[in-house]
Amino acid sequence: VGIVVISQVYGGGGNSGATYKNDFIELFNKGTAAVDLSTYAVQYTSATGSSWSETTLSGTIQPGHYYLIQEAAGSGGTSSLPTPEATGTISMAATAGKVALTKTQTLLTVDNPVGGANVVDFIGYGTAADAYEGSGPAPAPSNTTADLRANGGATDTNNNASDFSAGAPNPRN
Repeated sequence: VGIVVISQVYGGGGNSGATYKNDFIELFNKGTAAVDLSTYAVQYTSATGSSWSETTLSGTIQPGHYYLIQEAAGSGGTSSLPTPEATGTISMAATAGKVALTKTQTLLTVDNPVGGANVVDFIGYGTAADAYEGSGPAPAPSNTTADLRANGGATDTNNNASDFSAGAPNPRN
């Protein structure tokens, strides 16, 4: 069975002091089978928003592999991301927001889609996030830090507060 999770989010791309020029979302297949992502999307909204933007996905993610989604560029940053598997135009906030991995490409319409039938994984990050999995949001990242899922992306207890920690961005493809 393939089990795809959001393994890393970085909204500081291109901001002052940032290493990377682009925001990004990274997925990880912690399962034992390949997953066809042709009907999937990653969706983003602000920490308290319900107006979602999406990047549609394609291709397949093999077990134990990462899938890198490049999002909007800022005017700062010094390094380009490794070659992404998908490219979008979402400009993510550096310190607080919400990202959903959905198994359809239909835009979400609610503030808190956690537990929805089409939501495969979800992260609310930063103290302002009003939706998240578990007891609280993932910590606030910054222009120089990303939120990374523990154990290389493999830990998923459905609790953003304990599954993620802020650290140096490490985009993997």
